[in-house]
Amino acid sequence: MKVIICGAGQVGYGIAERLAAEQNDVSIIDTSADLIRNVRDSLDVRGFVGHGAHPEILAAAGAQQADMIIAVTLYDEVNMIACEVAHALFNVPTKIARIRSQAYLQPHYMDLFSRENLPIDVVISPELEVGQMVLRRIALPGATDVVSFADGHVAMVAIECLEECPVINTPLSQLTDLFPDLPSTVVGVSRGGHLFIPRSNDQLIAGDLAYVVTTKEQVRRTLGLFGHEEKEATRIVIAGGGNIGLYVARALEGKQSRTKVKLIESNHARAVAVADQLKRTVVLNGSALEQKLLLEADIDHADLMVALTNDDQVNILSSVIAKRLGCKSNLVLINNPTYHDFARTLGIDAHVNPRAVTISRVLQHVRRGRIRAVHNIDRGAAEVIEAEALETSPLVGPPLNEQELPDGMRIGGVYRDGQFIRPSGALRIKPKDRVVIFALADAVRQVEQLFRVSLEFF
Repeated sequence: MKVIICGAGQVGYGIAERLAAEQNDVSIIDTSADLIRNVRDSLDVRGFVGHGAHPEILAAAGAQQADMIIAVTLYDEVNMIACEVAHALFNVPTKIARIRSQAYLQPHYMDLFSRENLPIDVVISPELEVGQMVLRRIALPGATDVVSFADGHVAMVAIECLEECPVINTPLSQLTDLFPDLPSTVVGVSRGGHLFIPRSNDQLIAGDLAYVVTTKEQVRRTLGLFGHEEKEATRIVIAGGGNIGLYVARALEGKQSRTKVKLIESNHARAVAVADQLKRTVVLNGSALEQKLLLEADIDHADLMVALTNDDQVNILSSVIAKRLGCKSNLVLINNPTYHDFARTLGIDAHVNPRAVTISRVLQHVRRGRIRAVHNIDRGAAEVIEAEALETSPLVGPPLNEQELPDGMRIGGVYRDGQFIRPSGALRIKPKDRVVIFALADAVRQVEQLFRVSLEFF
């Protein structure tokens, strides 16, 4: 696939890195010569210095032969015009644009992005999607990662196995016998930095990170089974009043719960603007690194510190300070992947990677076949994929135990006619089934083939 990426910042670089690793033909455009030089030096992609919405730059990047353009510059208007030019002059089939301003994303204005107006096929709002991810993590303490599939009816939860975890040192096949009414399947395990798909006789050990697919209704019970009985936070301090912080605070207010939220914003004008938009949230102006201000926000009595500024170091340090002052737990936004590996050793309980969220959203549209959703695991080591089975899909028909499925994949569940079906050897996949699959990176292409659209279908 030939892809043009406009914008070589953290998001654009991350997308280029992933697509290039999968042997796609990638060209990346940015006005910064330094960013393009960095991309050329570290990735197998073509780099072009210039404006991503200018026709001559798009032409030089190969827009006439491109299958997709992904516009993820810092400016919404540039992203929109780049897609418009790619459509009008080069007839690029798939156009993806990052839109950050919520003013463009109001439901009653969504006709703006129709083929007749601005021909953008996919609108990505990283702030919105990261905000939703943060809210899911707040709602499910104890989960290291939470992703929804099948219109919210199915969930994939990453759970750390602690020493007191009731299910460790027990063959996975016995868990099915012990809890026959629990529709949860362990589809992947990360152990000592190695990610693998467990077999039925494998056992979980303390320190493992287990990836489990279950129903939305059984997520809390599944967490409890793994020894995580943490209560949902009711006293929350948010650091950062940007788009994500404001979105999270507003959503928490909208729950009409007993949750008390305090928000710290360093920019005075922004703090005033945020305070005007929130009703029950207390907004404080100052640095989240100042202990005096944190104590003024009652951090010593808080259940959770959520650090959402655009500075990784501020997020990490403020969260560490918060726990030292008595805050029970923290949730941190970390963009730089080099910080992820040692975040826990610093006292970070959980973190969200905005770049991974955006890359997952893009991959959903890069993948061939009827792919409905994709979630990136462990910086590309694996993916959780939701795919729709068609009549011509090779997976449809024979029971699973009679099929030669790739070693690097595990079916976590099937959503059919409003019902969740736990996978078994006797299960037969039917057309229109929505199948949630955990696939290691080497098996992703094979999973695509299982859900490909055959020519016989047309």
